[in-house]
Parts: sequence; C-alpha cells; structure tokens
Amino acid sequence: MSSAELITLSAADLAERLASGEVSSVEVTRAHLDRIADVDGDVHAFLHVSDHALEVADDIDRRRSAGERLGPVAGVPLAIKDVLVTTDMPSTSGSRILEGYLSPFDATVVARSRAAGLVPLGKTNMDEFAMGSSTEHSAYGPTRNPWDLTRIPGGSGGGSAAAVAAYEAPLALGSDTGGSIRQPAHVTGTVGVKPTYGGVSRYGAIALASSLDQVGPVTRTVLDAGLLHDVIGGHDHHDSTSLTDAWPSFAEAAREGARGDVLKGLRIGVVKELPDSGFQPGVSASFHAALTALEAHGAQIVEISAPHFEYGVAAYYLILPAEASSNLAKFDSVRFGMRVTPHAGATVEEVMAATRDAGFGDEVKRRIILGTYALSAGYYDAYYGSAQKVRTLIQRDFADAFAAVDVIATPSAPTTAFRLGEKIDDPLQMYLNDVTTIPANLAGVPGISIPSGLADDDGLPVGIQFLAPAREDARLYRVGAALEALLVDAWGGPLLARAPKLGEVR
Repeated sequence: MSSAELITLSAADLAERLASGEVSSVEVTRAHLDRIADVDGDVHAFLHVSDHALEVADDIDRRRSAGERLGPVAGVPLAIKDVLVTTDMPSTSGSRILEGYLSPFDATVVARSRAAGLVPLGKTNMDEFAMGSSTEHSAYGPTRNPWDLTRIPGGSGGGSAAAVAAYEAPLALGSDTGGSIRQPAHVTGTVGVKPTYGGVSRYGAIALASSLDQVGPVTRTVLDAGLLHDVIGGHDHHDSTSLTDAWPSFAEAAREGARGDVLKGLRIGVVKELPDSGFQPGVSASFHAALTALEAHGAQIVEISAPHFEYGVAAYYLILPAEASSNLAKFDSVRFGMRVTPHAGATVEEVMAATRDAGFGDEVKRRIILGTYALSAGYYDAYYGSAQKVRTLIQRDFADAFAAVDVIATPSAPTTAFRLGEKIDDPLQMYLNDVTTIPANLAGVPGISIPSGLADDDGLPVGIQFLAPAREDARLYRVGAALEALLVDAWGGPLLARAPKLGEVR
C-alpha cells in the first residue's frame, strides 16, 4: 500500500493489516513520520517527534515474525499529549518552566501503550498546563486546525486532535479537565472520550486540577477510541483515585453499537436549560439533525431538567484555579525545571519569584492568582466552598436525569472553531466555550464527542456529545458507534474525507 493510503486507514484497519502481514509496523510508522514532516510545519501539532519510533516499530515486526502473540493494536502509531510524562522524550506540559524536562518514569497510560505494542510518534502541543480552550496558550506557539489553518484546533489538547485530523497519527492520548478532549474533537471532526473519573490512571499526568483531570483517547472512529481505551484503562495502584472495577471491552461495545439495534427504545435526554439561543445556528442545526436521525431509528428524545448546569462554568473556574494553584506550587525553581537567578546573592524567594514570572504564561498566572485568592482566609467559604456546593447540586442533577434517561445529548461546544487570536484577549468568552463539557468533569461521569456533520453557516466540523452515568462508559461506545454508522452511511464516507486539501492526502 502507498503511504497516502496507509495514513488514512483507521487504527482498527491498520491493526488487521499488521496482524495479517500485509504491511509492517515500520512501513506504517514511516508513512506517519513522513506525513508529519510534510504538514506539521503548517499544523504544529507536535512539540517533539520521537527519534526511536522506527526502532520500536522494527522490534514489533521482529517479535511478530518470531511468532510472539501481540496485542490487538501492536505496531499502530500513537501521539501523546505533552501533559503525560515520558522517559525518552521531553515532557513540558506546554510550558517554558519545564522546557527540556525528561521524566525518570513513564505515565501509566504511556507504559501500558508501550506494553501493548503501540509505537509512540511524539509529544503533542497543548495549552500550558492544560489551561485553555484553543492551544493558543502554549509557550511554544499555537497549533492550527487542519480544516482551516487560520482557526484554532480546540484546547487544551489541540495538538492531539489536530494530529489525528491531519492524518499525522491514527491514535492519540489526551487529557480532559473541563472538555480538553471533547471540545478539540468537536472542532476538528474527530472522536474524543472522557472516561469515568478514576477509570483511567492519572499517574504521570502533570496535574492541573486533580479532582477533575482524566486521561482518554482521541481518534477518528469510535471503534479506534474503544481499542485505545481498552489498552490504557483499568486499576492502577499508583493512583489513589483509580477505580478497582473490572471493565468490559470498550472496543467490543463499539462493535455492538455499529452492528446492533441499540438505538431502539434508547432514552436520550436533552437539557431544556440549554436553549438554542446560546449556540451558533449551524451547531444547533447539526445537533437537531443528529437527534432526528436517532429518533428515526427508534430512540426516544426526552426533555430533562438540569437547573444547576448553568452554574457549572462559574463553579469550575473557582475549583480548577484553586486546585491548580496548589498543584503548580511544586514548580518552585528548587526541585526541577527552570531556574532564574535575578541577581547575585538572590534569596530563595527571589529566585522562585523570578523563575515563576519567566516560566509561566499569562493564563497560568491568571488562574494561580484566582485560585490562591479563592483559597485565602476569609474567602474560602464564600468562593471555593460555595463552588463545591454547586458541584454537589450538579451531581444531583445528573442522578435525577439518569433516573429518567439512558444518556444525555448536547452539542459538544457552542461554536465551531473560531479564528486564531479572536478570543485570546477575552478569557471569559474563552471559558464559556466549555459550557456543555464542564458538568461531566464536575460530576465525574463519562462523555464522548463524535462528529455530527458540518455547520451549514461556515462549513466547519460540529460534534455531538453523549454523557452516561459513572462507570457506564461502554454505553457511550455503543450509542456513539450506532450514530456514527448512521451518519457515515448518510455522508457516503468519513467526515474527514470532506475536509479541504492539506498536503497530498486531501
């Protein structure tokens, strides 16, 4: 097969061809490395490209030739969000303060990916310490959306989503604190999954907000997301918040959804407090068209009430900065990372202040200051304490909703990809971009975003989000795969095939 054909195959298709011996992992990996070399100068999805990818691929090929039983996705390339630490590539979390940092250990999800035979291609760009919705807050420059290089690819994991959308990688790892997997999926026409909190280990994920962060897959199909989720999920004794549940195969759940009649009788909740007036018309139109397709195949659309969702953004932007201000205190110039000495004989406090001033970007500083204020004596109960009470009310909204419906559906974000620079000086508008994704993180429930089409007002990708009760991730894979099958059939092929030409593939 040609390189152009190899890079457009899904991870599942690549895995089948690798297992049959039709192609080698070296061929597949080289095709993706060539693609990165061809287009990443424009997209800037990667911060670091692995020097060892071909060696890893060659080892997989030799082991397969020797008759060793390998995992289902062995030999398939993988991109890794730079929030996940790695021993053989720098881990910067998009920040100057960690420039060039090499971790002494791999994040658990990275270690599991290596053990499964996935081939790490490199580390992807992100908003600094995962603070942002556009990847414009990376200290190393913005990533661009492959659909339109003048627009954002979402954030904070825009690098992973752009890499998958630009055919630079078939699979990617991301992290989702308030929508940082699902919102980039929405604006790039890809699939993004935020697992149940505790379902995937956070060990080795550079912490932003420990009660909200969750690692998950970024892919081009629901089945591919399930295959990657099967690799990275499960209990990890290194992570005190890791669930001990025995999880089903999410890949098998996706296959069931694609081939079975899972939509008949499915109760889909639509939140009445999320009116169309708050969304771009093209986003609303695509969302309702997807609901119509679901209803036509037997699903029941049920209006539900979630009265506290509207306070989610406000609560989130008190809880997240508070936890971030604590988590980022470790970057103090003493233990690791950048060190700036402002003058001879400077005290530890002066060195720390100079280092954090030079190493942190504006958005990080903004949130640290906000979080420190919210946690300060005299304001803790008024701000942080009140936000946690709202969090409890949102969790109760979910519990009430899931007593009446099987899943909840929303647009994955209010707008399509906005232009680079359009909102960077207006943080409040940037924060509102996460209005539909934040409640899932506050409640710890799983969510998936899949492409629902192109907005009729600007021709850019739109995603639909499904949310399920905690621990019911498999339900999302079944529903997501069922709708994906309907839409791809209606479109006559994958949505990404309709993207404007980028390099030699489109």
